Amino acid sequence: MNQRATFAVVLLAAMCGAAAHAQEDRGYWRAASSNARSITGDVSIAELKVAINYLLFPLAPIRRLKPAEVSAVFDADVNAGIEGSLYRLKVPPWQRFLHKNTLCGEEETEWMATYVAGRTMQVAFFSGDDMPVFTFDAIQHSPALCGTFVYER
Repeated sequence: MNQRATFAVVLLAAMCGAAAHAQEDRGYWRAASSNARSITGDVSIAELKVAINYLLFPLAPIRRLKPAEVSAVFDADVNAGIEGSLYRLKVPPWQRFLHKNTLCGEEETEWMATYVAGRTMQVAFFSGDDMPVFTFDAIQHSPALCGTFVYER
């Protein structure tokens, strides 16, 4: 195989892998953690929308999260080569979910981070106009982190 054909095959394989990886959080997820069962219920993620307890909200993919960033938010091993996704969304503060709960209290929910490992997905919701800073120290002291939730397939 010549050099151009080899490059094309490698590029195509990388693109297919990236596309599959970017869509790992897509689909329907059942609430697994106690806070997910009592606040959000089940969620479903599509390309441009997220359904939280069957209510639709617009969703915009922002960027991939690096292993250290995922580890700062979720209980994940930074050395496992993990990645996550950051999304922008708008859930108004008056929106009530299960048991009359909100996602971020009196603040608008504006960011969603996801991390998938096998058949489990962890989600963190954030308030605030500024993109969250994904370091251990920033997350530990962040008033913008509204909560983390666990879902299963």
